[in-house]
Amino acid sequence: MFVCAPDDERAPPRLGCLCHSPAFARLNRRLSAKFACSAPAVSTFAAGSGAVSVSSLGRDGPIAFVNLSLFDGRSDALRSGLEVVVEGNLIKSVRPAAAAGSAGARTIDCGGRVMMPGLIDAHWHAIFAAAPFNVLMTADVGYITLIAAEEARRTLMRGFTSVRDMAGPVFGLKRAIDGGVTAGPRIWPSGAMISQTGGHGDFRLPYEIPTPPGAPLSRADALGAGAIADGADRVLMRAREQLMLGASQLKLAAGGGVSSSYDPIDVSQYTEPEFRAAVDAAENWGTYVAVHAYTPRAIKTAIRAGVRCIEHGHLMDEATAQLIADNDIWLSTQPFLANEYSNRMPTPEGEAKARQVYAGTDAAYGFARKYKLKTAWGTDLLFDPAMTAHQGAILTTLGQWYSPAEILRMATSVNGDLLAMSGPRNPYPGTLGVIEEGALADLILVDGDPIANLKLIADPETNFLLIMKDGRIVKDAL
Repeated sequence: MFVCAPDDERAPPRLGCLCHSPAFARLNRRLSAKFACSAPAVSTFAAGSGAVSVSSLGRDGPIAFVNLSLFDGRSDALRSGLEVVVEGNLIKSVRPAAAAGSAGARTIDCGGRVMMPGLIDAHWHAIFAAAPFNVLMTADVGYITLIAAEEARRTLMRGFTSVRDMAGPVFGLKRAIDGGVTAGPRIWPSGAMISQTGGHGDFRLPYEIPTPPGAPLSRADALGAGAIADGADRVLMRAREQLMLGASQLKLAAGGGVSSSYDPIDVSQYTEPEFRAAVDAAENWGTYVAVHAYTPRAIKTAIRAGVRCIEHGHLMDEATAQLIADNDIWLSTQPFLANEYSNRMPTPEGEAKARQVYAGTDAAYGFARKYKLKTAWGTDLLFDPAMTAHQGAILTTLGQWYSPAEILRMATSVNGDLLAMSGPRNPYPGTLGVIEEGALADLILVDGDPIANLKLIADPETNFLLIMKDGRIVKDAL
């Protein structure tokens, strides 16, 4: 608070001055602590048309949230008569409101509103969602990371406190968020998607083929967006590279993709030995492999090789659904529909492939329910930053197949269980997606009842009055 300031700024402090005495030092510490408590540091970030206050109050001491209804991430209904106490980055207790208050805790009256866990998107692309494809293929990587950082801040302000990033050069962004350089969700990174030549992750132009000996890396490979690998040995090397860089799980392309240039939806990619090489690398690091796959053949080949999670699966048949259930495999899928939230395809070929996928969505969710598959939810938004504002609205479209409580569970505790499958590679050890004693303190205070009106999730700027991530209040509009 007070510093020694000599008359001549170029001169050293006077060693005998009062401000160097032990008594003054003690007084200075007390006054600094007093004023720091009464006026906590607050930074302001623009959010839409207004501003959002982001503070670190949650780490200065315990907070007791009172006068609330609770969706705990696991139950079918709201619970009342409780208070939630947060200390550090953990939920210290969820207890009857009549219990004795926490000593020294700051009390926040929630005004009867609903508290729920922070949302989790299990198939997000923090880099690819932030920029158009032509920008990603041509712009400086520093610029790409900067616009991705701004999108990460908006993602957090939409209430998504955690995302599983399923391909992209996101390691630097994750480090910046974790280090407090920029605001954003927790990120479980896959790193580059590993793809065969001509597969879902091959974005080279035709003139680059055939690949001459000693050819430089493609733009996607150099950026860290994809990793082209053919043969078990090359797949093994690429898998180990992503694990070295910090991947919490690996992603391989097992079949044709909508957004890729050369592969029809029906094609299968990689052989069992190639998949097995990646699986061996992942298991040696205590984690797992997920694959992009739509069709029965692609899914079955991957499962036989030990893959633990299927991304998409929209064109599966009933026998494939039974195989997924029998092997206790995760299905991480998305409500791909021909609606205003679908990824926009720039070519007629891409649009035709998208329609193939849309046609299978209803049956896929039907199989998921019939066989009680472990079903995670994600958005998989790509190459159109104008669409990311609909992240929560996309969650509401699951209402064709699930109740609001089931949908909220999927985007909280169920997705949290999938994140935990990274085991020792989990970058944020702890329980997520629930509000219970000992869980990580990621919370949202909703102005309304999202079980009665799930569409509240679609307008987070208006309806999410408080957002907490890791015990820190990042939005407070109470």
